[in-house]
Amino acid sequence: MLRLQLPTDPRWADLASKSLEEILTDHAYCEQKAASTCISLIQNYPDRQELVKKLAPIVTEEWGHFRMVLAELNRRNLKLGKQRKDEYVNQLRNFIRAGDRIERQLMDKLLVSALIEARSCERFRLLSEKLPQPDLRNFYRHFMESEAGHYTIFMKLAKTYMAAEVVNARWSEMLHMEKEILKSMELKGQHIH
Repeated sequence: MLRLQLPTDPRWADLASKSLEEILTDHAYCEQKAASTCISLIQNYPDRQELVKKLAPIVTEEWGHFRMVLAELNRRNLKLGKQRKDEYVNQLRNFIRAGDRIERQLMDKLLVSALIEARSCERFRLLSEKLPQPDLRNFYRHFMESEAGHYTIFMKLAKTYMAAEVVNARWSEMLHMEKEILKSMELKGQHIH
């Protein structure tokens, strides 16, 4: 379904399990950034009624996820650490063609969001299968299912505003570029994406 071209190295989940405070901190900030991205899209495209209708509930859901991760940190007597620079997302944002037609920019923004959700879904699946703690496996299964739904919404929105063949062609380009980004990054256990 996700069509990611480079699977996450299976060792990633093992490294993540050894640094729960870091993985949960990173996860909390990822949820916060996802809510902010949806707010930004709504602010920048208020005339796109379908976009506003579909993304407004995601803002609420992502903020709820942020609070769930904070609660999990507290439950484990762990602290929310500092936000890290997100190399992966910053490189993905370079895919958004600046100065292009508004429809293409919107499509690129939606597809970058879909790609982030797809990669998060894939990594949450790994955590839901490989973490040694059964409660955390269930915790991450919930997030995996949610991210899959968000991925689908972003893809459908892109196809609402651009022809499906244009979206599919751009998605293929982005999948290839995302693979190259991941190949260039070192394996890091504490990052969701």
